[in-house]
Amino acid sequence: MTQKSILVVEDNLETRELLAYNLQAAGYAVRTAGDAARALELAARARPDLVLLDVMLPGGMDGLEVCRRLKQDERTRGVPVIMLTALGDEMDRIVGLELGAEDYVPKPFSPRELLLRIKAVLRRSGPGSGEAASGFSQGGLAIDFEAHSVTIDGADAGLTSTEHKILRELVRSKGRVLQRDRLLDTVWDTDFDGTSRTVDTHMRRLRGKLGPYADWIETVRGVGYRFKPQAGPEK
Repeated sequence: MTQKSILVVEDNLETRELLAYNLQAAGYAVRTAGDAARALELAARARPDLVLLDVMLPGGMDGLEVCRRLKQDERTRGVPVIMLTALGDEMDRIVGLELGAEDYVPKPFSPRELLLRIKAVLRRSGPGSGEAASGFSQGGLAIDFEAHSVTIDGADAGLTSTEHKILRELVRSKGRVLQRDRLLDTVWDTDFDGTSRTVDTHMRRLRGKLGPYADWIETVRGVGYRFKPQAGPEK
């Protein structure tokens, strides 16, 4: 099995070294960065399997802005991100999840819990994870979950990792309504309260990227969402 790589972005040297030590002991290849510029450079060049990203970073760019740029860059938007936030910073957690982060871990954290969160995110983000359908193709919309690719009339739709996972869950359950709580459990795997608005925000952005196929994701008022493509042959 190929060794998974993790980029640790943390400005506190002691915390950064502690994270690197625990991750290496768990079998991960680790790179570290102490500021936003270095983090973006390493992420684009090394393409890690996961980024562990602190919200508080020195200079003019914090972790939330780093997350936003990672999710906008076609080289890194498919890389899952776990945010490290100060205990009680609820708004940072909401914003981080809305920007596309897969999960958050509040400080101070348990190394064991952190490792479990990392394993869960990597498992969900890996190609062919679970029993998700390998893909879907109809009209000009083509979805290949193993290749982590969604195209519209041959052009890349530019989905983030989180948007890919939402679409995968909807296609897997095609025709059935998925409740927001179900999507929170399967996509984010977090007990964070009040993130139904995060589901709605990501769904709005996903629909925006699907263009003429946006209405294939139906809103079932008061319940959740359903993927219901128009009648026609699938490929």
